[in-house]
Order: sequence, then structure tokens, then C-alpha cells
Amino acid sequence: MPALDHSTLSAMEPATDRRITETPWPAASQAWVALCAFCVAAILSYTDRQILSLLVDPLRATFRLSDTQVSILQGVAFALIYAVAGLPLGRMADVLPRRRVIIGGILIWSVATLWCGLARSFGELFLARALVGVGEAALAPAATSMIADYFPPRRRGTATGLFLMGQVAGSGLAITLGGAILQLAQSGALAGLPLIGALAPWRATLLLLSLPGLVVAVLIAATREPPRRHAPGRLRAPRLPDVASTLLARGATLGPIYLGMALLSVGDFSLQNWYPALLSRRFGLSPGLIGAELGPAAIASALVGTLGAGLLSDRRAAGRGVSARLPIAAVAAALALSGALAGLAPSAPVAIAIFMCWVVMSNAAGAIGITAVQELAPAPVRGVALALISFFNIGLGLGVGTTTTAVLTDKVFGGPHGVGTAMTAMAVPASVLGALAFLAAARSARRQAVAQ
Repeated sequence: MPALDHSTLSAMEPATDRRITETPWPAASQAWVALCAFCVAAILSYTDRQILSLLVDPLRATFRLSDTQVSILQGVAFALIYAVAGLPLGRMADVLPRRRVIIGGILIWSVATLWCGLARSFGELFLARALVGVGEAALAPAATSMIADYFPPRRRGTATGLFLMGQVAGSGLAITLGGAILQLAQSGALAGLPLIGALAPWRATLLLLSLPGLVVAVLIAATREPPRRHAPGRLRAPRLPDVASTLLARGATLGPIYLGMALLSVGDFSLQNWYPALLSRRFGLSPGLIGAELGPAAIASALVGTLGAGLLSDRRAAGRGVSARLPIAAVAAALALSGALAGLAPSAPVAIAIFMCWVVMSNAAGAIGITAVQELAPAPVRGVALALISFFNIGLGLGVGTTTTAVLTDKVFGGPHGVGTAMTAMAVPASVLGALAFLAAARSARRQAVAQ
């Protein structure tokens, strides 16, 4: 394949470029059916990912763990593998049928969740969580790449927002459904079930949550692979050096977007992974009550943030492109500061209400950021560009946000009951710095638009 000369760069312009081939867009019904399947997969992905946030205290008791050790299972065990595996899986999304990549990922993370429920040691649970990370790293790059080929630019923000709504709804569903299953198991209601009935409640919860993966894999198999919308002269995936050069050429805008989203992820994972523990330790809520109150709040907030941001940014971007989207993301990131104070709330209802503010604003900024990357990245490198979002979000957000919160709780803020203060200490700077990063991206995008 030739070096990255002028003709190659021309062939790798973003999908919104006038030189793109006039390939008809897939039928709207086909696109929306596929998007629904992606949303279901995203819900399951985040449910399996976030369920450990509800099982903190049972895991501590079973394996005699500290909060820091639990955070390693929630964060490092998952985050390191997810972040590293995401890049080659993003590359696979650029060169292989994306539907197959997603199906393989679903099967891997479902088996790994089952293994988590059967683990007999901290080390075994660590390995199982790492395997969950491998499977889940396949979903976002491939699904968002397909969304960009299913939906024209005027609808892409809305479609991306709906997909992200599925991801965050999965976080809420992990709390709601997981709390209900855990409550049933603790009450003895599952005692008559074969195999599952004899397990500890937290193990039964993980086993039951691993089963829907087969159904979701079938849903994805029923979708169609949309044609990739390559510009003329580029029919094969570019070499990795060409991918790097192409993305670096847009680094002045892409870099701050990646940074802003990763910073908000620090606050996201700090709050999401430790909020159930806060409600349990400070306010005495049971797992069932936490699931019934916090789960629906998270789902509703995700709906408002992701879908609202998608619709608003699509309207503002019409005819003006990505430079009109990014200021909205900066405002949303700044407004997330109000939700960063959730860990200091005086009562459970107030804590949940403030938590909802964070979820709305953080997810609004994230939805716009992903849509901007879809539009900035040329089609042949879009899978890698989107995988980099997961690389930074999970590596910094889940790896640093979750574990640092636990370390602050154990070492700085006096033990388990200091978890709320630790969460706020993570989320406040994440909001402020994230807003500044999105502002930098918006300025860069405007300069590039003027230069063109």
C-alpha cells in the first residue's frame, strides 16, 4: 500500500466531505432496528460491568477485602484489559465485519460474568473481570462505526445519543435488576432453583445476569452490516502508520475531545461505582431499596442527557458541522459541577437528586463528544478513533477514578464512611478541567472551519 501522500489524505476525509460516494443510506427501518439491537447490547454490557458496585460489601465479607482491593476488581482488573484490548478491537472493526466483532465480544463477556460468579479467590475473580473487559471492549467501536454508516449526519447525534443512553441505562439497570435479584436471593426466594439456589446471593446474582448474553447475540446476528461509506480511491483499510498520521493531523481538535471525555469519566466511575456504598453506609439503605431508587434515577437521567444532547447538537450542527456541537459539550461539563457535590448530601433523597444532575450533564457532554469524533474521523480509521475514546475513558476514568476514590476513602477520609467526600474530591476537578478541554476543542474546530 502506498505511503500517505496527498491522494491518500484526500481519500480519507471525513464522511461529511463532498467527495464521498453517493451510496444510498440504508433504509430508516433497518437503521433503527439495528440501533435498538445495539442499545440492548449496551444495556447488557454496562449491567455486567457495573454490577460489582452493588456487591461491594458481600465481596468484602467473602474474600476479606478492603475498599482498595474491591476497587481493583471494579477498576484496574477491568480497565487495563479493556483499554488495551480496545485498540486492536477498534482496528478489527475497521477491517472485519463489525457485526461479528460485536457477537464475539458479547459471548466472551457473558462467559466471563458467569466465571465471576463461580470464582473462589481474589486472583480468580481478577482474571474473570479482566476477561469481561476483553469482551466489552469490542462493542463500542464496532457499534458506533456502524451507526455512522447507518445514519446520515443530520440524525447521527440523535442515534449516537440513543446508543449511549443504552450504556448508561445499563448502569442503572445493574443497580435496579441486580438489587432485586440480590434481595430475592438473600430472602431465600431462589433456593429452589437448580444450581443457583445453592449459591451465595452475590454469586447467584452474577450467574443470572450472565444468561441474557445469548439472546442479545442472536439480536445482533439478525442485523445487517451497512456498507462502509468510503470516499473514492480508498477501498482497503489503511496501514497503521497512515491511521496514526490521519488522526494526528486532526489532533488539535480530537485531543481535547478525548481529554474532556476522559476527565468526565473520572467523575462518572467514581460516582457510579461507589454511590451504592455511600447510600448503604451513610443512610442505611438495603440493596433492594438502593436498586429501586438509584437505578431508575440513573436510567431517567441518562435518557435526558444523551437523547437531549443528541437532538440539541444535531439542530445546532445543521449546516455548521462539528464546531457548533462542541460548545454545548463544554457547557454541559461545567454544569456537571453541581452534581459533583453529591457525596456531601445530607440525606438519601438529596444525594440521589444531585447524582442525577451529574448523570444528565456528563452524559450530554459524552454524547456530543462521540458524535464529534464520528464526524472528524474519516471512515477508514473510524473504528480506531472511536476505540481511543474507550481507551482514555476506561484507562483514566475507571482505572483512576474508581481506585483513587477507594484509596482516598481508606487513607485520607477516615475509612468506609468517608466515601462520599472522596467521590466529591474526584468529581469536582473532573468537571472543571473537562469543561476547559471541550472549550479548547471548540476553539480548534472553529479555527479549522475558518481556514477551510
